[in-house]
Amino acid sequence: MTRTLVLLRHGRTAWNAEGRAQGHTDVPLDEVGRAQAAGVAPVIAALAPVFVRSSDLARAAETAEAVAAACGLPVVRDVRLREYAVGERAGLTIAEFAAKFPAAHARWAAAGGSFENADSVAGAESTADVLARMLPSLRSAMSSLAPGETGVVVGHGAALRVVLVALLGWDGLAAATLRGLDNCGWATVEDSGTDGGLRLVAYNRLAPDFASAGAVG
Repeated sequence: MTRTLVLLRHGRTAWNAEGRAQGHTDVPLDEVGRAQAAGVAPVIAALAPVFVRSSDLARAAETAEAVAAACGLPVVRDVRLREYAVGERAGLTIAEFAAKFPAAHARWAAAGGSFENADSVAGAESTADVLARMLPSLRSAMSSLAPGETGVVVGHGAALRVVLVALLGWDGLAAATLRGLDNCGWATVEDSGTDGGLRLVAYNRLAPDFASAGAVG
């Protein structure tokens, strides 16, 4: 029997709607985000998860609380599941970043202009930093499941994308080929217990009527 891990991105925040980089800034869900969390909760609960783990940041934790309440489970918060730290980009749109820190913006844009090269920005984490904390957390989550069980991890768009690629053992460049998860979108990873290892069985699944754009943390 397979073990299944569901990786769920948090609901929308006002900063998502405005295109502002959030990183470790503790921005709560907005009204739309709370509705998204309420909408996705029964869908995830129908998968009968045995645990709900979450980033400790409010937007993820609030989403996780809605899911966990529908499942009759507590939320286990894990600081390792946080989004990339974005340094001096925090709170800024791309246009504001370019205006306030033109040299840093130029370096970031020249390197590809994504979270994956955010370490070109002062105070930001590298992908290696993010994976060093997130991979042990997800591997622990998967290994804690018994055959036939499902677990849920609630996190953030950019960090979930790169850690998913690493968890599957794909080349790191593959992260650039994946569109970021929508708010309250989820990916499903299964471990069949065979030598085939993990496999991705679903990506960016959404509860009905709650699709949304925005992949900024």
